[in-house]
Amino acid sequence: MEKIRAIVTGATGMVGEGVLHECLHHPDVEAVLVINRKPCGVTHPKLKEIIHANFHDLSATEDQLQPYNACFFCLGVSSVGMNEETYHDLTYNLTLHVANVLLRQNPQMVFCYVSGSGTDSTEKGKSMWARVKGKTENALLQLGFKKAYMFRPGYMQPTRGLKNTLRWYGAFSWMYPVLRLLFPGYVSTLKQVGVAMIHVVTKGYEKSVLEVRDIVKLASII
Repeated sequence: MEKIRAIVTGATGMVGEGVLHECLHHPDVEAVLVINRKPCGVTHPKLKEIIHANFHDLSATEDQLQPYNACFFCLGVSSVGMNEETYHDLTYNLTLHVANVLLRQNPQMVFCYVSGSGTDSTEKGKSMWARVKGKTENALLQLGFKKAYMFRPGYMQPTRGLKNTLRWYGAFSWMYPVLRLLFPGYVSTLKQVGVAMIHVVTKGYEKSVLEVRDIVKLASII
């Protein structure tokens, strides 16, 4: 089996940091490149970091992207207080620009995108963020990567010891066993999200859009 050489975006956020953590500690991952606007503060023999401010223009970094066979795209912004035009630019336009650059460098890449539970594939619903995320997912699935997978996590139990856990996640951590029992279709661990991403590269999956139950199932595959 070919080892994973993964590009991770959003490693200074909660999800990206969790995915990066799993990559660095998984035997099937041999190299990780993180592209951040600021240093992620992690050092590891597998890890290389590029600090790059403008994700709408990756021309200065393109020659460093070719050796990688997977992208775990965890970069994202909250739609709270943001108008649709700005959110569309920072979600759809930015993501598709990065994806197209990676596709040119390696069309055999597996691309994993983190959207969220409730994403609207019809692009016609009332929720602005869900429409934009749905549009982004649909475009990524049509680009032409070897494989593309859309991850739709809900509540993610934080990985202990990581520094970018959102405050409200930390406040609810003690309720995880109850939430998992009452809402199994909406609750996973951040570790399961990271492991599931690794597994879709090494093992594949029958669905391109992964809801929480799919993430949990995929993470458990040996």
